[in-house]
Amino acid sequence: MDRLTKKRVKGILIDTAVSTAVSIAIEQAMKKKVKNSFFYAVAAPSLVLYGLEYAQLRRSGQTIGHKAAGIQIQNENGGELTPEQIIKRMLYRDTASSIVYLKDPKTYNASGGAIFPHDVYAGTVVKEV
Repeated sequence: MDRLTKKRVKGILIDTAVSTAVSIAIEQAMKKKVKNSFFYAVAAPSLVLYGLEYAQLRRSGQTIGHKAAGIQIQNENGGELTPEQIIKRMLYRDTASSIVYLKDPKTYNASGGAIFPHDVYAGTVVKEV
């Protein structure tokens, strides 16, 4: 596994831990208001993960996990991400990206971990900072 790919994995693991902690805090705060267990089991964690990631990427191009791992997501031209790029990247990553990667891993491994299918789809690239 490439060095940059390892950093990407580290970043998403940290982001997932942060998101889980925030989801638990929200569940405790809203327990009496929302009694639907589906909301806490499925909807809230997803909304929190996407919301935190979107807000952080929009603000600085990095999430807490990315900062800890020493990586940053940029536009293909090296600029800031647009809101559309962020949304496309998140949704594609969590739906079709794995299937596309498994069909042709050599293409994506050649980039040294800088570009995965969701990066191609959204027009982004991951760089070390």
